[in-house]
Amino acid sequence: MKRTGAGILLSVGALGLVVGFLIDQVLTASGRATFTPSLMLPVLLVLLAVAMVLLALPIRRATLGRTGAAERPVDPFRAVRVAMLAKASSIVGTVVAGIGAGLLVFLVTRPVAPSLGSTGAAIAAIVGGLALVAGGLVAEHLCTIRKDDDDEQPGPADPGFGLSHHD
Repeated sequence: MKRTGAGILLSVGALGLVVGFLIDQVLTASGRATFTPSLMLPVLLVLLAVAMVLLALPIRRATLGRTGAAERPVDPFRAVRVAMLAKASSIVGTVVAGIGAGLLVFLVTRPVAPSLGSTGAAIAAIVGGLALVAGGLVAEHLCTIRKDDDDEQPGPADPGFGLSHHD
């Protein structure tokens, strides 16, 4: 599994920013109120980030060989599931932060001063999304193992294996 790169996070965040801006643009063009995220959203995102790191800690301890006698080695399927959940969480956190940023950009570019409630909710969504990104990236890092010397498998281009065309 490849680690989550900055390129994917930046592109997903930019997409979320455009979507957040367009949501409010369409709502106000149709005469409706702007979208305001729930204040429970950042709380849930932060709790999910903490849970993600807590799920990854036993995997990290097992990969470093710090498991106690009472603990069994971590199931590799569990490690992959946690790593994939961490990767998905960082992408979802980026989308949420991008949408929150789009909502905030829409609010501050209007000629009328935005209400403190909608501005605060958008900022809280950005912070919650960024916390989920951080938690996902940390958990993904905790689930990676260092590369062993045994991982290097000789390939067909390795000298000494196979027939040489010089013989």
